[in-house]
Amino acid sequence: MTKIELTVDGAAVSDDVEPRMLLVQYLREKLGKTGTVIGCDTSNCGACTVHLDGTSVKSCNVLAVQASGRTVTTIEGLADTAEGDLHPVQEAFRECHGLQCGFCTPGMVMQAVDLLGENPNPTEEEVRLGMEGNLCRCTGYHNIVKSVLHAAETQGAKA
Repeated sequence: MTKIELTVDGAAVSDDVEPRMLLVQYLREKLGKTGTVIGCDTSNCGACTVHLDGTSVKSCNVLAVQASGRTVTTIEGLADTAEGDLHPVQEAFRECHGLQCGFCTPGMVMQAVDLLGENPNPTEEEVRLGMEGNLCRCTGYHNIVKSVLHAAETQGAKA
């Protein structure tokens, strides 16, 4: 067992984990953060995307011990729960119907937040390129792209 200490969704966490435990397993099994979805176990689909020190990563491709000393934000930590407000990207996905079954949505939202952090005013092509590591098996991506572009417009209006 290896001791890890990290911050998850604003809360300090300390735990003993097997060195081979994946971050996605740690988040789901130890912390109950089930919004982080296990989609493929091969880092192809992006359903398990979280932010590690503010950058999106596929948590099935990161060991929990690699997150020690760092900050993790999951889909559960994105919204302002004290105020009851969704994050602007979550709100845009809701408003623009950027989901169908919802399985990929947490990873899509987390990737979109990172994308908009790097490029707050992307073109449609830039959104499509920025989201290409996240797969959706239900939609044609039209409403996902529309949601990201709407979030960019909304965040730009608030800036």
